[in-house]
Order: sequence, then C-alpha cells, then structure tokens
Amino acid sequence: MKAVDGYGALTPPRRLSNYISHATGNGRMMKGDVPVWRMHKLNAKPSRIIPPLAMTERARRSLHANSEAVKSQGVVQSEEYKSFNSQGGKRTRVSDIFSDKGKQEDWIGRQVVLKGWIRTLRAQKKLAFMELNDGSSFNGIQIVLDSESLVGGESKFSEVVSDVSTGAAVAVMGQIVKSPAKGQSLEIKCEDIKVVGIVYDNDKYPLQKKRHSLEFLRSIAHLRARTNTFAAVARVRSSLALGVHNYFHDLGFKHLHSPIITASDCEGAGEMFRVTTLDVAGLSQGSGGSSDLRGAGDDHDTDAAANLFKQDFFEKPAFLTVSGQLSGETYATALGDIYTFGPTFRAENSQTSRHLAEFWMIEPEMAFADIHDAMDNCEGMVRQVATVAMSECPDDLNFFSKFYEKQLKQRLDLISNKPFKRLQYSDAVKLLQEEIAKDRSVWEYPDVEFGTDLQTEHERWICEKWADGAATFVYNYPRDIKAFYMRDNDDGKTVAAFDLLVPGVGELAGGSQREERLEVLRKKLKEFNLNEDDYWWYMDLRRYGSVPHSGYGVGFERLVCYLTGMANVRDVIPYPRYPGNAEF
Repeated sequence: MKAVDGYGALTPPRRLSNYISHATGNGRMMKGDVPVWRMHKLNAKPSRIIPPLAMTERARRSLHANSEAVKSQGVVQSEEYKSFNSQGGKRTRVSDIFSDKGKQEDWIGRQVVLKGWIRTLRAQKKLAFMELNDGSSFNGIQIVLDSESLVGGESKFSEVVSDVSTGAAVAVMGQIVKSPAKGQSLEIKCEDIKVVGIVYDNDKYPLQKKRHSLEFLRSIAHLRARTNTFAAVARVRSSLALGVHNYFHDLGFKHLHSPIITASDCEGAGEMFRVTTLDVAGLSQGSGGSSDLRGAGDDHDTDAAANLFKQDFFEKPAFLTVSGQLSGETYATALGDIYTFGPTFRAENSQTSRHLAEFWMIEPEMAFADIHDAMDNCEGMVRQVATVAMSECPDDLNFFSKFYEKQLKQRLDLISNKPFKRLQYSDAVKLLQEEIAKDRSVWEYPDVEFGTDLQTEHERWICEKWADGAATFVYNYPRDIKAFYMRDNDDGKTVAAFDLLVPGVGELAGGSQREERLEVLRKKLKEFNLNEDDYWWYMDLRRYGSVPHSGYGVGFERLVCYLTGMANVRDVIPYPRYPGNAEF
C-alpha cells in the first residue's frame, strides 16, 4: 500500500495566535501576512505525526542498543552482552529494525537484544527457527538457533527447544544477518537466549497457529491482542488517537478533560447508567420494591425522591456521561476552541455491530462558529487521521485489506483526497424517494418522507451511490428528530444539524450549531420535558455573553472501524462493553 505523506486536511481558518506567534516564539513562522501552515499542500510532509521528543528517545535507544563495537564475526563481549548475561539486556524493538526499508542493510552485523513472544517454532536436530514478535510492528523477525554457535552449546539448545512453544516469552541476543529465506530481508543469528516466561500447558494455550473466529477471540479478550488482527487494531487505534490530538493542537484547540460523572442528560434520551452508593439490593427488598431507585430518578422533584437521594453520595441523581459536549460548550465560550476525547456511556439495549455501552468520543466545540465551520473542521479531522493511518501503519492496513476489506486502499484514498459532498436533508429525502420508487422490494425501509430518521441503508446509498463513494454531509435535519440543544433554523421546521456519512458504515459523525438564544433554548427544554433547573449552569452561558458556537462528535470506535475495514465496534476496543457483557 502506498503511504500518503501529507495531512490531507482542509486549510484551517486563520486565528489571532498565528499572527503573533513569531513574536512569542511558539514556532509558527509567517510568510507575509499568511501563516505558513496555510500553504500546506495535500502531500506535504506532516510536521506533527511523531513528536520530536519521541523520535529523540527512539534514536537514543537504538544508538545505545547498537554500539559500533559490535562486529559480525563471533560473539563480541560488549556491554550489551554483559548486561544480557546479568539481567536480560536492553532491548531493540523489531519496528526499529524494519522502520526504514532503505537502511535495513545498515543493521547487518549489529549485535542486538530482542524481547518478545514466540509465534512459531520449527526445530531440527541442531537447528531451530523461531518467529519472534514484540508487538511493535506487524511483522516479526526470524530467530535462527544453531546448537554449535549458541552459548551453552547442545545442552542449552535442547533445553530451549524443550521449554519454548507458541506464546512463550523470550529474550534473544544475536547478530543481524541477511536472510536467505523468501519473504524476509533480515534475521537474527542467535548467540544467547533466555526463556522469560513459558507456556505451562501448551495443549490448552488458546492461540495455536490457526485462524480463530472474532467471536471466539472476544471470549479471551485478555489474550486476543497477541493475534495479528487485534495487535494491528491496537497499533492503528494508537496512531489515530495521536493524529486526532495533533490535528486539534495544530489548530490551536485546547484539550478539555470533561467529567465522566454527571447529572445532565445531554441527548435527552434517558438511556444513562446511574451512579449510586445506595444499597440497591436493600432498596429492591424494601417497602417500595425495586422501583424505589428508578422511580426516584424519573420523578426526582418529589419529597420521597429528595429524601432518598439525600442518603446518596452526591445527594441527587448522578449518571455516567453520554457526552462531553455540554461541558465542552462552557469552556469553548471562554477559551474559544476546545475538544474532548474520552469515554462515554449509553445504557442502550442494542446488540448491533455499531453500538457499545462504553465507547470513546471526539467532541470539539468552537466559539464564533456556525454549522459550516463545524463541517469544515470535521472534514479536515477525518481526512488527516486517514492520512496518518496510511503513513504510520502501512503494514497493518495491508493486512486489513487482504483479510477484511478488499477495497480498503481505495476507501482511504477517497477519504484523503476527494472533497466531501454536502446535501440538505430535504434534498436527500427527494433523492431517496425517487430511487426507492424504482424497486421498493430491495429496501428494508422503503417509506421515506420529511421527518424520517434515515436508516443505515439510506445513508449508505447517499454516499456510495449518489455521491459516488465520497463522504457526504447531510444537514438541516427536521427539528423533531434532533436534540434540544441544536439551533432552530428560520424555517421553524429544521435545525442546523449535520451527519457525516461514509461508504461502508453510514453515519460516522454528527454535529450542529448550538442554540445560543436564551428564550428559544428555554422553550425547547420544556418541549423535550427536561427540567430547566438541572441545566441552570448551561443556561448561564446564554445569559452572560452568549455567542454563536458549534461542534460535533465522532465515535472513535466507528472511525477505527471505517479506517481498518473491521465490521464490528466490539473488535476495535480492547474490552467491549455491551448488554450482557462486562468481562475483564
């Protein structure tokens, strides 16, 4: 897969900090009156893919682990070798060796220490071949053990071959040599090896060398990261998270840590996990029955509810947050532009491949911004993280393309290079009605009219067929199917809300311009049967210096699914939480 080097992001708007950056010395240089970052082209070299500090640390490790004193002839009694004998030595990562294919030959003859887990072992009378993977890259490296050159000779060789099996952890010291084997350029000629951790019952080790179903691997989530699929997911997820932070940091956004425990229902849907220190078992057996706690939450302005929650930790109903948006708005109206990136929770009894009870959300909020500013920012973020994935994780993406989504490369190229389309909801309904009229039998939900909450099949048709594979924003939705905080449009029927639709997934992001008018918001709270007293602080934002502001949310697991081709969100988060499952 060809890696893309550039950001692939929209040109961000200017901001005051860029014009004064030269004087303050923050590193953003100016050319005339135009910020340098405004001149970035699609394939320009990214400046913040890997932080300089991390690169310095990696270089330092590599230099330390690969002393020039190491030669290709015989065993060199280097400091690394002495350290290996005493405490296992400092390790070199496999990814360091293979990170620059153009310089791999520079590693030949170097003495290194590798530590990782054995994927495969083939043993002969005096030779053994191990594949070692340390998790730092998709590919492992072959370790060649020769009983004649191994420290400890034949007895050590026999001991190692007897102890080591798939899954065992080892530390290996040896020289990097050119590999004669097909499909690999380098291998390790082992000089010494330590078995760090054996597999006690090899026959029962659940990750034998064969393909396992994703359903089975969910049942052993504590071990599934050792497989190719889940190790690749973890690496891509990590790179995407860093890409998200870098995108917002480079645009001057501040990262906000919003609270996980809240008394507010951002979505107004009531599907929230309650947080309580009350004796739930005792309540269920009390005079009020099991409805005591639930009823108090539904009607917490009654005397009974008030008395009940005075005994609770927060002295009021508290829940796990469904969104960091409301907290984000408070800081956006002080700092200008912020984003949250953290866990959120929904008590939705859904077993679909798109829903989790615990998931991570990317939620920026921008002051003095309308719906179009929010769509511009969302497009830039998605395009940049796609570019980061291609640049940072080409081997992992090649694996996903081979085994999970054959068209993944084309998908990533489209998302990185093709401008997103925009379509008003009312126009989308008309297009769908015309298409469905051709053959209603091929649609699971053939009835579409103004006010219909679009289903996944409708969303996918819009971006896959109508938009010819381009990601598409559908905006100006009916107010009756959207949340209370979305700004009413002048037509009285729609709100300034949008969804980002992408091929193969459907909805990837959702956002809106927020309702900044005090009286309008007050009426909407009543309309949605929400208690204004619970949102007094949110209303204060409208009382004191209210400004137009906008934001959006991206489910991080859905984003990872989209950029890897994985079909189920349960397989792109380390420990999935869903109805009936809270293992590990």
